[in-house]
Amino acid sequence: MFRPIVSLAALALAACTAVPPAADTPPPPSAKIPEVPVALMKDVIERLSSDEFEGRAPATPAEAKTTAEIIARFRAAGLQPGNNGKWLQEVPTVEITAQNPSPLTVSGPAAQMSFAYGTEYVAGSYRVTPQTRIADSELVFAGYGIVAPELGWNDYAGVDMKGKTAVILVNDPDYATETQDGLFKGRRMTYYGRWDYKFAEAARQGAAAALIVHDTFPAAYGWNVVNSSWTGPQYYVRRDDNAMGETQANGWIQKPVAEAILKGAGKDLAALTAAAGQKGFRAVPLGLKASLGFTNAIRNDVSNNVIGLLPGTTRKDEYVLYTGHWDHLGRCNADASGDDICNGALDNAGGIAAMVALAEMNRRAGPTPRSQIFAAVTLEESGLLGSEWYARNPIYPLDRTVGGVNIDGLAPVGRTRDATATGGDKSELTAILMPTLAAMGLRLSPEAYPERGFYYRSDHFSLAKRGVPMFRVGRGLDLVEGGVAAGRAASDDYTKNRYHQPSDEYSPDWKWDGIVQETELLYRLGRALAEGSTWPNWNQGDEFRAIRDKDCAASPGGC
Repeated sequence: MFRPIVSLAALALAACTAVPPAADTPPPPSAKIPEVPVALMKDVIERLSSDEFEGRAPATPAEAKTTAEIIARFRAAGLQPGNNGKWLQEVPTVEITAQNPSPLTVSGPAAQMSFAYGTEYVAGSYRVTPQTRIADSELVFAGYGIVAPELGWNDYAGVDMKGKTAVILVNDPDYATETQDGLFKGRRMTYYGRWDYKFAEAARQGAAAALIVHDTFPAAYGWNVVNSSWTGPQYYVRRDDNAMGETQANGWIQKPVAEAILKGAGKDLAALTAAAGQKGFRAVPLGLKASLGFTNAIRNDVSNNVIGLLPGTTRKDEYVLYTGHWDHLGRCNADASGDDICNGALDNAGGIAAMVALAEMNRRAGPTPRSQIFAAVTLEESGLLGSEWYARNPIYPLDRTVGGVNIDGLAPVGRTRDATATGGDKSELTAILMPTLAAMGLRLSPEAYPERGFYYRSDHFSLAKRGVPMFRVGRGLDLVEGGVAAGRAASDDYTKNRYHQPSDEYSPDWKWDGIVQETELLYRLGRALAEGSTWPNWNQGDEFRAIRDKDCAASPGGC
């Protein structure tokens, strides 16, 4: 789900025991860097993004053709089948579409309100059930809906949420801060600011429903995005319990709706928002009850991840993971010429081409102590579902997965003087990145829009939220030819004129020197992990450190 034209990055690496990064860091590759196979990458991108593959939509006739092509490329690059002798890992999915929605009604001693579906609120259910009904559920203002023990923060302390509906603020308490200083990293969004975390935490608290208050700046998108994203089919990976452990309903309400609800409870949204930003805030029962409902149209399907393996030598049961999504949008809205195939050349045929190139480069460089796994995952465009399924059902144990590299789009623009990384300095992985950039004559530039939470919007996140480290690193905007102005213009041009459109097509006029530069950077980073022996940890206080520590401690011999 590639947003700007340049690759953004996510830094995360973890283990049970912290190691001094300066003294015990995986070295840069010891051997000469293999040449990036440009002709091979061109061929992969041109083929996968051709009209023959119809935009690579999962669970369509184009999927079998796409996965067969990737398997052939993986095999030719020297990979072995990576799923117990098979190339494919099935990803069972469920599509749920909310239909016949009722208004959201809110009632109390001095309040009777009704809000329209779509324009004022949206909601859906993760549960695989034919009908969703929330009736007279007590409303509780839960602040930012965060429970962060490592920060001493618990918005649900002292309140029993069973059967109740949480009203939750978007983003996290520091979002309005100009700097990146603060308990929640200032302007930089943390995982606690993401809507999926808030819904998951509400479920853990036993809530019947959760409603996030939309506000354009902290959300980083308008209500139109919320409306379009939540009023059609929703895709999830299937669960044995049919997701009955989730809330019955998750949704969003417009900010004026939240203001009206709070006013009906004799409260003020602005005042409660200010209070919720302070440590020690406690959830506020509103003395109001909410009701809503809809039916669910349910459809089951199956897609596939493609898994390849380069076995290690002396530590073959330690794994480095490369991920990139093969899917795109398939048939889409036609352009002025009548072209209705979203080919996804940059997003993400380029990422798959880079994976094939990295496999080839590693094969030529020779085996590494650690094994290397190459996972071309499906359904990224539907919510990171292929990587989510792998993370829930790992072929290789997560506590034995050192970390890896995620690749989502390679921009066909020139070389840069800098690199970018989403997520900021979250872990000791920075100690691997910085000398690698120095060796390539690159500097690290700040993330352009840290408040937008790009760290949580690509396939690496499915692994990171379970404690597994993943690089998400790429070129910055400072082009050698034209500087930052040219880089930003190219990024804006892609976003406006090609992103998720039929015009994201391969062209023989693409510039390749920048793609080569970025592919070499990714090779160096992955190779360092595969040749190394350390398990760098998350920084103290990071939202994922406790997850990794717990996972490793529970598994003898892990990490």
